[in-house]
Amino acid sequence: MPSLQSPAVDINDAELSLVQLLNPEVMADPWKLYRTLREHSPVHWDPYLHAWVVTGYSEVVTVLKYYSADRTPRPEYLEELGLSILKPFAEMMQQQMLFRSGAAHTRLRAICSSAFTSRRVEEMSSVIESVCDGLIDKIIPTGRLDVIADFAAPFPGIVTAKLFGVPEEDHHQLGIWTADLAEVLGNVQHHPDRVTEIVQSLEDLKHYIAARIEEQRRSPTTGLIHALMTAQVDGNRLSDDEVIANTIVTLIGGHETTTNLIASGFLRLLGEPESLQQLLRNPEIIPSAVEELLRLESPVQNTVRIAPQEMQLGGKTIPEGSKVVVVLAAANRDPDRFPDPDRMNLLRPDNRHLAFGWASHFCFGAPLARMQGQVAFRKLVSRLPRPAVIDQKPTWRSNAGLRGLTSLNIRFDPGQPITASA
Repeated sequence: MPSLQSPAVDINDAELSLVQLLNPEVMADPWKLYRTLREHSPVHWDPYLHAWVVTGYSEVVTVLKYYSADRTPRPEYLEELGLSILKPFAEMMQQQMLFRSGAAHTRLRAICSSAFTSRRVEEMSSVIESVCDGLIDKIIPTGRLDVIADFAAPFPGIVTAKLFGVPEEDHHQLGIWTADLAEVLGNVQHHPDRVTEIVQSLEDLKHYIAARIEEQRRSPTTGLIHALMTAQVDGNRLSDDEVIANTIVTLIGGHETTTNLIASGFLRLLGEPESLQQLLRNPEIIPSAVEELLRLESPVQNTVRIAPQEMQLGGKTIPEGSKVVVVLAAANRDPDRFPDPDRMNLLRPDNRHLAFGWASHFCFGAPLARMQGQVAFRKLVSRLPRPAVIDQKPTWRSNAGLRGLTSLNIRFDPGQPITASA
């Protein structure tokens, strides 16, 4: 949450700054900026963000492995920036595994992982198929859809509601709250006129989850909220505040990243008809295709770490305590790691992308995200005949960290709804 008011600096620094992502034209095509940064200096000091920006694959992996995720802003730092209103976010981040390292992270992740098991994800398979088909059934007769509003947003929203054991009809409100929170967690700059509303969304979501916790105490179900409440590892359990905080971060991950992957990935496929036809003819390659779309259209563009001590990285000395922004999306297109990195290869071998992170903070919701992505692309490709983009120039949300479309209008040949068994 840096101050962006800096003294005048060399124009080259301005051209290389991630603050450029606030420009809608740059956000629409950030790959040029990332390429320039990576080629100029894979480890670069950004004086506008007061942070090191890392774009090379090997350097990003090093940071993710060895640097600290403890990056919650101190209350006094927020006060210095005139952002004390954001203290509730800092308090929440201190209890989320995403923003902890060492023993604190190990404890939180172990307990949460014992609740969010691979078996629980597997049991969601039929739910995911059903939700996906139900949404497509509604739009098949119309011949057009907004991929975001009609499919990519409600699909993971409904799935996540079912996963957590909350009423399905609440998914729309949950989506509004999580989108607001993502605006703070993913941006390099905050809009002053939105802060009060976003903080209220955080409070509303916390109260909502607290109410669900009380309901689970009275009438337990098999949902993830109850599993988080009762999970236990070596006698350790989550407090109610920790259940709320880690439910929130899982909700954001479940909504934002999956929505953005589906919409951005489908737009990319529609722009390359040969690849779209390749998927239609060979649905068995869907898992590999999803990995390639994750690499090319990384839903999480960057994340932040802190240097735990003075470190050497890419020929630069990183002082202890320095903020380091690792641009996962840039690393995913590093030609030193991925041959012909800007080309879509749905059968790309050795596709060890960083879309889900690396090492101890590798996204623990990745199996569910992969499953939803695979089902979504299989259904969209097979059930929407001859799809084509209507929008002349799709617009992107102003979120530098969680890149996604505001809408994606397409047309296709209308027909009668077909079921998964048809």
